[in-house]
Amino acid sequence: MAQFRETPYGVFNYLVDLSDGSETDVAGGFSEVSGLNAEVTVAEYRAGNQKTNYVTKVPAIHKSGDITLKRGVIGAENLYNWLDQVRSGDITAKRNVVVKLMSENHAESVVQWKLVNAMPIKWTGPTLTAKGGSDVAIEELVLAVEHITQE
Repeated sequence: MAQFRETPYGVFNYLVDLSDGSETDVAGGFSEVSGLNAEVTVAEYRAGNQKTNYVTKVPAIHKSGDITLKRGVIGAENLYNWLDQVRSGDITAKRNVVVKLMSENHAESVVQWKLVNAMPIKWTGPTLTAKGGSDVAIEELVLAVEHITQE
């Protein structure tokens, strides 16, 4: 359950549970999680005999956006293997992924977002360049999500 306080929490303490046992492992450590959003579409309706000259907006389908996870390339194959599972048509590949915002001392989660029936739809490898420098090789996984809940 989300914990209320007057000062906002920082964005830099979080865990991602891919439901593959890598939550606190380096293989599950991500440098960025983006795209957490939910949207309710509306249907516009107006009866022909309605006296007001505007439409009524009725809640319709709700949807969740795609979630992007980024991490440094460490040679772990769990993300690519999950994508490969989806590509091969495995209907059990959907998972419930949980993103946990942690307290400053990492002792407890203060807000959790559950990504219901998430599955990878895009994997992007790092951009490689011979210029040198201190950039980290980053891989990216985009998840399609059916529903997001906040706990």
